[in-house]
Amino acid sequence: MKGQWTLILGLIAALLISIFAVINVDSVTVDFMFATTQVPLILIILGSVLMGGVIVGAVGMLKVYKLQQEIRRLKKSQQEGRQVSDHPDPKDQTSEIEHSDTD
Repeated sequence: MKGQWTLILGLIAALLISIFAVINVDSVTVDFMFATTQVPLILIILGSVLMGGVIVGAVGMLKVYKLQQEIRRLKKSQQEGRQVSDHPDPKDQTSEIEHSDTD
């Protein structure tokens, strides 16, 4: 259900951005430090939205990657903990034998 709401909100945002971009088709002067050029405002708007999406996506992927590394690290430490518990300490076995003799 959460995925559906995310999709709906994303489509609404894309629609609003598209309408805003189509309304603003006038050319604007873009001043780079070494040159100036005339570019339609729609390209500036869509380019900015695209760059924002790429940056947000990269940050999201970085978070997912870090979480996957953390999961692998925790699984590995959990496996090592199980291996240690599979081979109990010999001292513990002798105390169990002593207790079974007294029963």
